[in-house]
Amino acid sequence: MSESPVHVGFIYHRTLSEEQHAVLEWLSARRYEVETVPVSEDDFSGYDLLWWHRDDPVSDVSPATPDADAIQQFVADGGGLLLTLRGMAMVEPLGIDSVGPDAVGEQSVGEPAGVLWRSLYDDHPAVSDFDTLRIPLYEHGTAPYARYEDVLPAEGEVLASTVRSGVDVLDEMPVVSWQVGDGTVLGVGAPLAFQQAVGDHVEAHRSTFFEGLLDALSGDAGPSSHYGRPKDAEDFAAIRASLADDPCRPRYHLTAPANWLNDPNGLIEWNGRYHVFYQYNPAGPFHHAIHWGHAVSDDLVHWEDRPVALTPSPDGPDRDGCWSGCAIDDDGTATLLYTGGRDRKQLPCLATTDDPTLDSWTKHADNPIIEETPTDIDVLETEHWQAEFRDHNVWRDDDQWYQIIGTGIEDVGGAALLYTSEDLRNWDYVGPLLVGSWDESGQVWECPELLDLGEKQLLHVSNYEEVNYFIGEFDGERFAAESTDRLDHGDYYAPQSLDDGDRYVTWGWLPEARNPESQWDAGWSGALSMPRVVSLGDDGRLRQRPADEVEELRAETLVADEQVALDAGERQSLDASGRALELELEVKLEDAEAFELVVFESPDGDERTPIRYTAGNELVVERGESSLDQSVVAEPQRIRVTPYDEPLTLRVFLDGSIVELFANERHCLTSRVYPTREDSTGVSLWSDDGRTTVSSLSVWRLESAWKAEAGQKQSPTPSQSD
Repeated sequence: MSESPVHVGFIYHRTLSEEQHAVLEWLSARRYEVETVPVSEDDFSGYDLLWWHRDDPVSDVSPATPDADAIQQFVADGGGLLLTLRGMAMVEPLGIDSVGPDAVGEQSVGEPAGVLWRSLYDDHPAVSDFDTLRIPLYEHGTAPYARYEDVLPAEGEVLASTVRSGVDVLDEMPVVSWQVGDGTVLGVGAPLAFQQAVGDHVEAHRSTFFEGLLDALSGDAGPSSHYGRPKDAEDFAAIRASLADDPCRPRYHLTAPANWLNDPNGLIEWNGRYHVFYQYNPAGPFHHAIHWGHAVSDDLVHWEDRPVALTPSPDGPDRDGCWSGCAIDDDGTATLLYTGGRDRKQLPCLATTDDPTLDSWTKHADNPIIEETPTDIDVLETEHWQAEFRDHNVWRDDDQWYQIIGTGIEDVGGAALLYTSEDLRNWDYVGPLLVGSWDESGQVWECPELLDLGEKQLLHVSNYEEVNYFIGEFDGERFAAESTDRLDHGDYYAPQSLDDGDRYVTWGWLPEARNPESQWDAGWSGALSMPRVVSLGDDGRLRQRPADEVEELRAETLVADEQVALDAGERQSLDASGRALELELEVKLEDAEAFELVVFESPDGDERTPIRYTAGNELVVERGESSLDQSVVAEPQRIRVTPYDEPLTLRVFLDGSIVELFANERHCLTSRVYPTREDSTGVSLWSDDGRTTVSSLSVWRLESAWKAEAGQKQSPTPSQSD
């Protein structure tokens, strides 16, 4: 704290309202020296910070007026600016952000409401004295507000969403931080009223919260630059470091720096480097306002964070999200095709770049490149979308481009629609590539992908619940399916593949199996699977195995090719433990009813996740005792492994909250489990009602996939805002 009072310039426009007088009284009763100053003032240099608390609309302040220039200069020179209530709506006319709050008005509140702070920034002076992320600021009545809902700020970093009546309202975002030159702007548009009497509890929270905001802006709380939007490798490393102590956070599976991740997108090898883009919400760990995140690798397993690649354009067809798509090489030009969402429409869009790092992209001026859905089929309409029509897989054959798009047909089922083009910009509709059954394969097919595996082709689709695949033949217009199955029998969705010359490498999204509140408190959500190589075996069946490169993650051998013979009822604990392990074993049930590999086990067995292989040729991940947290999903997940797969060869990847299984390079099952205890790291073997032979067993500790954590050299990251 500074010894002298903080000098606050309290901005007003024309006259002071009763609410503003109440704020002045609150300031004067504390250690602040406050002076009212008109917004038209042309020099604010005498103040430590400025506060514009506006409860009435202001419509006649434009960026061209001297007051906007003076405020910008004050902040750029290192000053702090606090914008509250409708004052937050002034960020656009003041030139602070090109995208202002899209929801501004008055709101009636009947029960306590306030801010839902992001755990990523729980050290911010506004909340550092609280032991909760849910801070009530208002009890009841009608109050002004300004917040982001459908869009996000172009330059600012969202610090908080909303909590109302004890319920997290994630898509109402009333607190944002901006870095302008050497200074900071904080916007707090949550409904509140200093002139209204509230209970002691809420009043204490409100006072502590606002004193923390003022301390941050005046410099009394130290520098606040790390509360701005991350821009470079140092920022990303700091974010990852802040989450590193979370034992459920994956270390070697590909994750976003923080916040929300879902579908892998735009997988491509470019200039000798692997690029993975993914669906990303920079505003927090929830599905909303989707951007494209970006990671890059030299070896397929060690990754670096890059700035966000695609951002919704407030005036474009992707205003409400840059949804899933793919990356292609158009004769030397890197090109993205993705789904743009706006209002209730979702249509294909295109972006290109000549940036060799693939960090920055230019959207096609005539987006969307397909302006309407086919008229000869009854494309499904839902409450969210005028037509379920999204996600793109594009490839070239001879001189023609092909594209398939996922959809649903009313009263029929999911479908993949085929288009052709000569230039990627003008597309002709061919017809349905394949149509499924509503009851058997789902009402909508998302993220369709067609892969040429030689003699046969593989088409996989995601239907909200699972990933179905079909093996068959594509004749240039239609796909004739000969067999079908699930690509993964667990928590796995929306896979996409990278053509690596002589193989396909596939990643899928591993969604969380815990409630949104837990995801918010953790500060992150979602991971991608291990890179998998998909191919056809000599028997014509699909094979999936981890890419060979994953062996480079092996940092330490804990068990080396041991043999274990278990009698009936015998349990053996391994001299290996941890939350980031790879296990490889070959198991034969001699006369046992089942064999269990138990992972994430506490010494007393209160938490344990058995992977059970039965004489009935079933592989089951039992999650009933995997966590003491009763809010997580506890249902078992299972997969049938056919009899001639005996003996069973298992590769098991354990990573924080991930259990990813490969059985005989044919079957995959991925589970999410959330042990709560620090000592839930043990591994043991058990034979049920008979003898089991483990003819080979190896265990490795795996290192982090992130170069900054694994001690590897990082490539320089351009100073570019995401």
